[in-house]
Amino acid sequence: MRLEKLRSRRLILKRRHPSRVLGGMCYHAALRYSSVSTIMKFPGKRKSKHYFPVNARDPLLQQIQPEQETNASWVVGIDQTLVDIEAKVDDDFITRYGLSAGHSLVIEDEVAEKLYQELTRENLITHQFAGGTIGNTMHNYSVLADDRSVLLGVMCSNIEIGSYAYRYLCNTSSRTDLNYLQAVDGPIGRCFTLIGESGERTFAISPGHMNQLRAESIPEAVIAGASALVLTSYLVRCKPGEPMPDATMKAIEYAKKHNVPVVMTLGTKFVIADNPQWWQAFLKENVSILAMNEEEAEALTGENDPLLAADKALDWVDLVLCTAGPIGLYMAGFTEEEAKRKTQHPLLPGAIAEFNQYEFSRAMRHKDCINPLRVYSHIAPYMAGRKKS
Repeated sequence: MRLEKLRSRRLILKRRHPSRVLGGMCYHAALRYSSVSTIMKFPGKRKSKHYFPVNARDPLLQQIQPEQETNASWVVGIDQTLVDIEAKVDDDFITRYGLSAGHSLVIEDEVAEKLYQELTRENLITHQFAGGTIGNTMHNYSVLADDRSVLLGVMCSNIEIGSYAYRYLCNTSSRTDLNYLQAVDGPIGRCFTLIGESGERTFAISPGHMNQLRAESIPEAVIAGASALVLTSYLVRCKPGEPMPDATMKAIEYAKKHNVPVVMTLGTKFVIADNPQWWQAFLKENVSILAMNEEEAEALTGENDPLLAADKALDWVDLVLCTAGPIGLYMAGFTEEEAKRKTQHPLLPGAIAEFNQYEFSRAMRHKDCINPLRVYSHIAPYMAGRKKS
């Protein structure tokens, strides 16, 4: 996937089912701007053909040039490394471990290890997949772009073949650079999905050492050369004494120092609703690009209309992506007044009348605009999107 001439593609995807969404507004706000000029770094390879055109010359008749790795940029993300473990169990299993059928509970590491060992011993595990919002994003970016991404986080120092940590590594794209993961003497995060006899799902979550990433494990050079630093709100909301928030702020510090855009996705409406004013100030100070759904958007801005919520969020960031379920995705950003470009698509109704009239404009950072103009776009949902319940 490319960020150059990108019409917006959703990167937060499930690893087993990568998908892409195309849109109108040129997505240039996620690029690294020079403090002096508009030199930008575009990660990913440009691949326009994935077939054998019948009208092309026979490759045996022309000299074949090897593909050159000319791109020197990448995307870097920080995540709470965890594994999604799915298993089929009986009702007695749920009761024995003190879980509540159909609900989600956080369990202690000792309980999680005992639970995992029984699942393994009884051969009850059906799937083990690498999880985590940002880990999924880095993986899918590398799959779609066929290019390098870098994941920062923690990983078990002692990995057994077939274990959950082993599965995490196996199920992550080889183009995702895991060499900078910090080793920990203990488990990474585990999220158990236990399917009972009636098909009801019970969730047990064990954080393990996933929040033990230290500030000294953040490589400045990796962030300095990146096109974007991708984060989630969960990283700055941990238990007292856990080092993950400090590591996250150190990464943001490096990103600011080297003029690298910071991208943040909001984890859940409950995290935001707890203190929306704090998050507004945090976004204004640290974040360039914001991704959220309509529930998180309402918790943050107080607006229940996703377009108005995206517009409000422009008070704090440079570019906003707001998903709205089956309605699709709204984008909001800034462009230079003199460089605005009218759409060739039908004008759309909404809380802001004909809001997409300049959706062909290139999004820019607010500070790079002399006369900033707010521009908006709407992108239809991939495969009709999820249905409202």
